[in-house]
Amino acid sequence: MTQPTKTTCPYCGVGCGLHVQRSETGAISVRGDPEHPANLGRLCSKGAALGETLGLDGRLLHPEIRGRRVDWDTALDQVAEGLRSVIDRHGPQAVAFYVSGQLLTEDYYVANKLIKGFIGSANIDTNSRLCMSSSVAGHQRAFGADAVPCCYEDLELADLIVLVGSNAAWCHPVLFQRIRAAKERRPEVRIVVIDPRRTDTCDIADLHLALAPGSDVALFNGLLHYLERHNAVDWRFLVNHTEGFGEALEAAQSGADPVATAALACDLPRAQVEQFYAWFAATPRTVSVYSQGVNQWSCGTDKVNAIINCHLATGRIGAPGSGPFSFTGQPNAMGGREVGGLANQLAAHRGFTPEDLALVRGFWGAPRLAERPGLKAVDLFQAVADGRVKALWVMATNPAVSLPDADRVREALRRCELLVVSDCERHTDTTALAHILLPAAAWGEKNGTVTNSERRISRQRAFLPAPGEARPDWWILTQVARRLGHAGAFPYEDPAEIFREHAALTRAGERGHRALDLGGLSGLDAAGYRDLAPIQWPVAADGKGSERLFADGQFFTPSGRVRFVPVRQRPPAHATDVRWPLVLNTGRVRDQWHTMTRSARAPRLNSHRPEPYLEIHPKDAEPLGLAAGSLAQVESRWGRMLARVELSARQRPGSVFVPMHWSDAFARSGRVGALVNPATDPHSGQPEFKHTPVTVAPATLAWTGFVLSRHVLALPAELNYLARTLGDGFLRYEIAASLVPSDWHTWAMTLLGPEGDWLEFRDAATGRYRAAVIRDGRLSACLIVSAGGPLPERDWLAALFAQALLTPESRTDLLAGKSGRTGEDRGRTICACFNVGLKTLERAIREQGLATVQAVGEALKAGTNCGSCVAEIREVIDGLD
Repeated sequence: MTQPTKTTCPYCGVGCGLHVQRSETGAISVRGDPEHPANLGRLCSKGAALGETLGLDGRLLHPEIRGRRVDWDTALDQVAEGLRSVIDRHGPQAVAFYVSGQLLTEDYYVANKLIKGFIGSANIDTNSRLCMSSSVAGHQRAFGADAVPCCYEDLELADLIVLVGSNAAWCHPVLFQRIRAAKERRPEVRIVVIDPRRTDTCDIADLHLALAPGSDVALFNGLLHYLERHNAVDWRFLVNHTEGFGEALEAAQSGADPVATAALACDLPRAQVEQFYAWFAATPRTVSVYSQGVNQWSCGTDKVNAIINCHLATGRIGAPGSGPFSFTGQPNAMGGREVGGLANQLAAHRGFTPEDLALVRGFWGAPRLAERPGLKAVDLFQAVADGRVKALWVMATNPAVSLPDADRVREALRRCELLVVSDCERHTDTTALAHILLPAAAWGEKNGTVTNSERRISRQRAFLPAPGEARPDWWILTQVARRLGHAGAFPYEDPAEIFREHAALTRAGERGHRALDLGGLSGLDAAGYRDLAPIQWPVAADGKGSERLFADGQFFTPSGRVRFVPVRQRPPAHATDVRWPLVLNTGRVRDQWHTMTRSARAPRLNSHRPEPYLEIHPKDAEPLGLAAGSLAQVESRWGRMLARVELSARQRPGSVFVPMHWSDAFARSGRVGALVNPATDPHSGQPEFKHTPVTVAPATLAWTGFVLSRHVLALPAELNYLARTLGDGFLRYEIAASLVPSDWHTWAMTLLGPEGDWLEFRDAATGRYRAAVIRDGRLSACLIVSAGGPLPERDWLAALFAQALLTPESRTDLLAGKSGRTGEDRGRTICACFNVGLKTLERAIREQGLATVQAVGEALKAGTNCGSCVAEIREVIDGLD
């Protein structure tokens, strides 16, 4: 075995450290780094499965121009010539970059420097705009800088943790387990979850406030009023370190009784609101964690400041175990913010003030430096659509899926004069529209840094050679910059040079203190960069990092005082009505990431939620005629999709939930982004993913079914619905259509191939059809179809693909459409870390008398790693009582 490489996970903003080891046979093993302060050895299900995602199937390995393979020089020359042509004809504002929190800081820095400093356009924005820009704007309004005050240790020191719009159990499992462990050590710690849905995060909650969607400002304004009424404010802190309290309090006051007013506005029981307010008022060590449920609104910035205001009123900031804490979505969303990856920033957290412009212009030697903010994400793609932006370079992201009103985005990309895409994946919804494709190095193949949610910079290190002709993004950008005539400003030969320049820029021209200060790292030599240990900024001249900010009561505003921001409850951009009576909320699932190009490569991550689904309360489903397991059509003013119905009393009546992950590559008609309204926050530009008025109805389909196959199949275009999933040794296709084939046998033969032994069953009266193909004694493929009745469970059929030779009993089961045995079927995945299925779990509970989650863990290991399945395990135990 080789020595393990210390690197950082490429998924969420927790920034978990990893030990990656490569055997002599080339096998890759991944485990948590016990010395990394972010995760202390823990990993979530996605991180634990990283070794299974490193294959080259589907990789973009060579440059292409309009589908034709070319060499690097040809591709780079064409990019440079295309950009130059657009600039010469239409000016620099006709060029834009759209980048990603998947980029390393060094990649981000070069991209920002090229377009803002030397092309002269600030039209560079990032998919991080979609997840955390409201937090950035809220920080800037209150603190004078985009500075997260807390660290992860505060989660273990707090006596009250308030999770607002954060399903941390699924989206940040490692941090959620730190919170769970802290509560187990100190049961007196209280957990409040504020979320319209009862998510798995509520498993550890002492109080769940299932407030009306979008009413967070009313709740926290009521809290601010309550704190003042009950003399729970820190007057010493207010007098010495703040400004604007009076204006914020005036905006927050609404009625004589803040509890009653908030309860009415939020549609909550008065007793619950009063309990929350009393706990907050009485608990000095309080951390308020917030994430996309706060950020992704057209009033997201106001929500952030409403939360911050309550911490400022009580002086709960900068001290151990207290503060407002934004959990970042992507691995390097914060690193991108540091180097100016947002359209409204310059590098090093600088703005477009005359002083900052002069400093950055001089530091870079960039006479064409952009002098005003560029277009934020949604506006940027509108500019592509109406022809103001002629050339767009997309890096490491998939906007044809992830942006709101995604069909309009797709059409804009289709009409773009020059679309360049740098990616490691060949087949995405966005690469399908590109004129020029540039093969980028992927995680495990490139070197650089990322910054996590607690301002901690960690190294990503390569442990694999770049395959084919793939290259790091910073190298690609540098080569294009040189071809545009800027070789002197882009001399980089390795990422360490870029990092040193970035670090130096954070300190350049400074006479006072500032939040983002990496001056202590600006002198790193090659060995120092290679061995850089995780460190939190600001970094002092002696190289020491900083756990928390604002302990000294000094902020980064002109006055040095922190600012209260007066905010008022505002309705969402689009209200429900008779035509669009339900509220659509989008978000993540436990085991998938973004548009699934990496996570869906691991079979064990696909079974828990194998296809797009609609979570809806039974009270809403019944009058609509929606049955569990059926397909529903979800439609908004902007688009429509199909999704599998999942009835859940955890869902607030009047609201529905659909995950964000599925693209055309994995689910035909399953892109929820096509429905999402494109309204944005006026301060942050962040879209309102959490509130889209929709209507839901049963899908009008003649039949539904599924196919399991050892081989990739070419599915016919007439299918109305298709969801593809990689299983363990097979592919699973969920299918449905409005047209019935004239001859099922011929249709199945065309789909599965005629070779082999065929088993078939057809019941014309009920519209059921089953077919299986056996080749060399093994199950090769099976097709199960129904015209309206229930379909067999997929998991026992999946188990047949593990049989070296199909038994006579299994052949009988295939024709019958059900298993005659119980031992083979493991059921859908509950614990992805240890591949424990529902049926396995149920059998163990019954046969071994397992009555607690701990007992299940001892018997099956389920729930003992990342713990994100613990709530589901508990539900299974309770359901079998």
